[in-house]
Amino acid sequence: MFYLELFRELEASKVRYLLVGGLAMNLHGVPRMTMDVDIILAMDEPNLQAFLKAANHLGLQPVAPVKKEDLLNPSARKSWVTEKHMVAFALRPLDPAGPTIDVLIDPPIDIAKALKHAETKVIEGVHVSLATVEDMIALKRAAGRKQDAADIRQLELLRKQPI
Repeated sequence: MFYLELFRELEASKVRYLLVGGLAMNLHGVPRMTMDVDIILAMDEPNLQAFLKAANHLGLQPVAPVKKEDLLNPSARKSWVTEKHMVAFALRPLDPAGPTIDVLIDPPIDIAKALKHAETKVIEGVHVSLATVEDMIALKRAAGRKQDAADIRQLELLRKQPI
């Protein structure tokens, strides 16, 4: 299964990331149909190099007509956000049936803080770094799409449940 391969490779490459989006909703216990994988990366160069190593090992290629290595360039990322209104740097495996991996390039949360209190789920021996319910709510509020409003309602119900 590609998802486990992805998370296994991120773990092996010591990539500091958070899983967000629909797959994260599923891991928090909220049923949600999704095909892509949304992640947030620590954007320092060593972490981005580790991510690119993992992406290369998995055969991931950018959806946009850019090089993967352009992700290392802070001014390119800024240009993508300001000029192209890009939210995510999308990568796809060589298998056309594989999911898109969306790397959020300018998330509205403090990634350093979010990484410190991330949750870890272990799936078939693979550690998955998961954004907390609070961070998921913040991300979804900032996105403001119709689906996000429904997700926020579900996440708020989770927040109210006793631990």
